Amino acid sequence: MSINVLVNGAFGRMGQITVKAIEEHPALTLVGQTGREYDLKKSIIDSHAEVVIDFTRPECVFENASIIIETGAHPVIGTSGLTSEQISLLSAQCEKQRLGGIIAPNFSLGAVLMMKYAKEIAKYMPHVEIIEMHHANKADSPSGTAIRSAEMLAEAAEQLNQPVKPTHETVPGARGANYRGVPIHAVRLPGFLAHQQIIFGNVGETLTLRHDSIDRQAFMPGVCFACEKVVQLNELVYGLEKIL
Repeated sequence: MSINVLVNGAFGRMGQITVKAIEEHPALTLVGQTGREYDLKKSIIDSHAEVVIDFTRPECVFENASIIIETGAHPVIGTSGLTSEQISLLSAQCEKQRLGGIIAPNFSLGAVLMMKYAKEIAKYMPHVEIIEMHHANKADSPSGTAIRSAEMLAEAAEQLNQPVKPTHETVPGARGANYRGVPIHAVRLPGFLAHQQIIFGNVGETLTLRHDSIDRQAFMPGVCFACEKVVQLNELVYGLEKIL
């Protein structure tokens, strides 16, 4: 039986590619396309959408996700910018309704594998930093992928980058943002799409994991897979790796 899917943010670059991917997928049926001027709640109800994908903007993603859950549709959230507190609130909202949902900082299989193996490496090489590079129009920094990577690294090794050696930043911010003990350096330039390096250092050696998304099509298999799996869940999960 086909799953009814609505795409919110359907008229942006990610949204347009997502719409095409849903239309071409044999197990999914596109029942709606919405943007910022639409009444999202009414559109979900009128279209009988079972799954709603959100590719919008950080400043509205929490409200959108809450509305999706309120209607009883399964949220598949690809928009970055949600805080850990907001994720906890959405998780509680889903738990109350026993409703499955997915928040994915990255839908690319390669990016998920990068994070998975970085978590293993951190057990043995706990000195690590992240460099993430995105297109100049990306609204938030650091990226959701970098934040999730840092969280997974922190889960793997309690003492990341210890001991901390005192340094002086001649220019404030030169050492990057620090999240969960991991320095994150964000680059925003024309010519990039979505790229990340996780760099581990040890005595006399370094190890670098690098992932490059060179086309937004890289995210579509993960998006479609999430749409199929989310209807089988009864809770909100954070990270595509949780359903692979």
